[in-house]
Amino acid sequence: KMWRLPLDEEYKESIRSNIADIMNTGGRYGGAITAAMFLKEFAEETPWIHLDIAGTAWMEDNKAWIAKGPSGIALRSLVEFVKDFAA
Repeated sequence: KMWRLPLDEEYKESIRSNIADIMNTGGRYGGAITAAMFLKEFAEETPWIHLDIAGTAWMEDNKAWIAKGPSGIALRSLVEFVKDFAA
């Protein structure tokens, strides 16, 4: 399942830095949102998407439906997204 995460300007505060223009991590919470805010700074007017796949990229244990290790789950989701988008 995919959905649009908020990219409100208030989230920009979480990537501000005292050392650099911006930092690539916004702390413990809202990681997908702050990562997207970081990318937004460089994308400018270019259409883009941020797929946050970190949480599903690796299986710590064997499951009945998938082996331990890299899951490939994000790839299946991406294929379905592209199919829906192209329809």
